Amino acid sequence: MEPTKYIWFDGEMVPWADANVHVLSHALHYGTGVFEGIRAYETPDGTEVFRLTDHMARLRHSAKAYNMKLEWSVEDLVEAAKETLRVNGLESGYIRPITFLELGALGLNPSGAKVRTAIITWRWGAYLGEEGVRNGIRVRVSSWRRFPNTAFPNAKATGTYINSILAKMEAVEAGYDEALMLNQDGVISEGSGENLFLVRNGVVHTPPIAVGCLDGLTRDAVMTLLAEEGYEIVEKVLDRSDLYYGDEVFFTGTAAEVTPVREIDDRPVGNGKPGPVTRLAQGLYADLVAGKLDKHRDWLEFI
Repeated sequence: MEPTKYIWFDGEMVPWADANVHVLSHALHYGTGVFEGIRAYETPDGTEVFRLTDHMARLRHSAKAYNMKLEWSVEDLVEAAKETLRVNGLESGYIRPITFLELGALGLNPSGAKVRTAIITWRWGAYLGEEGVRNGIRVRVSSWRRFPNTAFPNAKATGTYINSILAKMEAVEAGYDEALMLNQDGVISEGSGENLFLVRNGVVHTPPIAVGCLDGLTRDAVMTLLAEEGYEIVEKVLDRSDLYYGDEVFFTGTAAEVTPVREIDDRPVGNGKPGPVTRLAQGLYADLVAGKLDKHRDWLEFI
């Protein structure tokens, strides 16, 4: 990560090196934080942030789910993100808003802990690598199961991502690029930080939210774009064998954008190369965020 000049911290622009919290912060000990990942893109009309308002609304929803009293409105957070990009001189980059519990409590009851909110921006390229975007990545089904509905799988809480970290580390240490996680019932949920799509006989499938995957905003955008191109989109429970029978598989997410999967569990996906639906999804999404499409301009929020 390349540091930038300033971080927005509870309404103030704080120098990067001074944006610190205490070692006794509740979030450090118990993972009591919620966050978002957002991308800004350079376009012919200036810098836009993709679905910024939707992301900040989801941040507030996640905070509410975990009973964190977030004092900042969606509109406050939207403007703060834009200002953080501006003061750091970023035409494109990644935005990480985070709300977490700091001092005031240290037991399992967080009552009394102060709620803090920060927005960090930095330059970040392809999450799974430029080579992966071009030619696809290697994936393994993780031995770690996606955590069950004992928390809130659809809220982006910091503590629950230790589950994804275990899966990601296992995959990378075994020589793969990414992990794919099953839920407690043994059906496909999602990657360590991405939604999954599978194409078979021209039909586009993706697991339903009920299996424990995130209701991703990039997922929603890609479903919309492909449906507009005439593809049938089916939210369907998928088991492991479906992965091996698919003609194409790809991941979506703010960080991953649209990344092809060329191999799963040492088996090639289709012919081992990104297929036509994957390439179409990549192209449509890239054109959308670059401001090259006339439709869905409301998803592009210019700074």
